[in-house]
Amino acid sequence: MKKIAVEVKWAFIFIIMIILWMLIERLVGLHSTHIDQHYIYTNFIAIPAIIIYVLALLDKRKNYYSGTMTYKQGFVSGLIITVVVTIISPVSQVITLELITPDYFTNVIEYSVESGSLTRESAEEYFNLNSYMIQGLIGAMVMGIVTSAIVAIFTRKVKVS
Repeated sequence: MKKIAVEVKWAFIFIIMIILWMLIERLVGLHSTHIDQHYIYTNFIAIPAIIIYVLALLDKRKNYYSGTMTYKQGFVSGLIITVVVTIISPVSQVITLELITPDYFTNVIEYSVESGSLTRESAEEYFNLNSYMIQGLIGAMVMGIVTSAIVAIFTRKVKVS
């Protein structure tokens, strides 16, 4: 467990960030009053997500690899974070959609139908907890792998002889 302590710590920081982000989205009305703008602003979560991965890999490089880290070591570290985040993502979905913003699905279904973008049946199939859990699992894994691959390039540091 000590080998992946840094990754587990940062995975939990990542999950906390996601939950706080969802709380902020709800408080500013992106899950209700301004739901029509949700699809735009929700993408900005990529900024703190990338920052967390950078900080995590820098932490791993400094405190586990004594200041040097290969691309492979950084990428594997990012993958471990991704796996932990992916495993925990259904819990964060439940916290978000059942506790923080329980009216989200009702609101987004109504908006989708009223705007003509989806039929009620299609909206109800897409906007529900099971669908979001599956999307969350896939999204966490895909985005985590991509982020890990890119961030590992910038956080690697080889020994200079």
